[in-house]
Amino acid sequence: MKLRILYHGNCFDGVSSAAIFTKFFHAKIDPNAEVAYTPTMHRAGNAFDRDQFDGDENAIVDFKYCPDERLTWWFDHHQSAFLTKEDEQHFLADTSGQKFLDTTSKSCAEFIARVTKEKYGFEDESLAELIEWAHIIDGALYESPAQCVELRSSALKLMQVIEGEKDVAFVEKIIRSLTARTLDEIVESNEIQEKLEPILERHWNTVKLIKERAVYERGVVRFDLTDTGIDGYNKFIPYYFYPETTYTVSLTRSDFRTKISVGSNPWAPRPRTHNIAEICERYGGGGHAVVGAVSLKREDLEQGKKYMKEIIEEIRFED
Repeated sequence: MKLRILYHGNCFDGVSSAAIFTKFFHAKIDPNAEVAYTPTMHRAGNAFDRDQFDGDENAIVDFKYCPDERLTWWFDHHQSAFLTKEDEQHFLADTSGQKFLDTTSKSCAEFIARVTKEKYGFEDESLAELIEWAHIIDGALYESPAQCVELRSSALKLMQVIEGEKDVAFVEKIIRSLTARTLDEIVESNEIQEKLEPILERHWNTVKLIKERAVYERGVVRFDLTDTGIDGYNKFIPYYFYPETTYTVSLTRSDFRTKISVGSNPWAPRPRTHNIAEICERYGGGGHAVVGAVSLKREDLEQGKKYMKEIIEEIRFED
């Protein structure tokens, strides 16, 4: 049997979810299943190439629902889990008992572990550390901005590799490693160390660049990185320099999209008053109440700047 797992690409929770679902499937469904992995990314318009569902069983973890009849398993925790109302109705009408959504869960990894334990009696102690860190990372449950910007733990170092790695095959190796080795063992390997050195150098260069470009005003930090080639960054860097802010809004550009990222400070002295997912949904994006994004076509840079300005005007404080 072939199992195809589509997971949220360049995301620690997505990668962790793929590893956890793999171990569950081998333990409880088919120990001999051949597993193949495909990363999925948020893009303007439809996120899925239907040809990706080429397994005897096909699973999506930590990503939007797809109403394809070949989809046999689905786990997600995002508030914006459906591209359309029709997709949501398709999910609600599903009778397989193998498609699950919990928008209250901080991480999809924790959600998969919880559901597979409750419904299938699956429990694997070797996954406990991975589940805990996926929960901390995706739920932004850090002790302080310094913990996640200074990157002292193995999980946070691996997060940096996963978020910046463009080689799909290398990320697949990480997923397979997570089913068999500890986070420390993986990060201490020569392969990861070779990747990590330039990544950490880029990370600290990005920290410096955001410090130079960020502007704080009325509860919002804003910055534009579209001319830098930087597509992703550690989303807690703004709170490292501006602990007083409530929100961050940034604009980035990659080879396939222009992206507006909207976040909220978990340690903010003035609490968040907006649901970020709802704001991003109005512009064709989505996310959670505390963090979200809008992906546009790469060439839609001016539109991105306009949307960014409108979002800032909506969320900033009056004084």
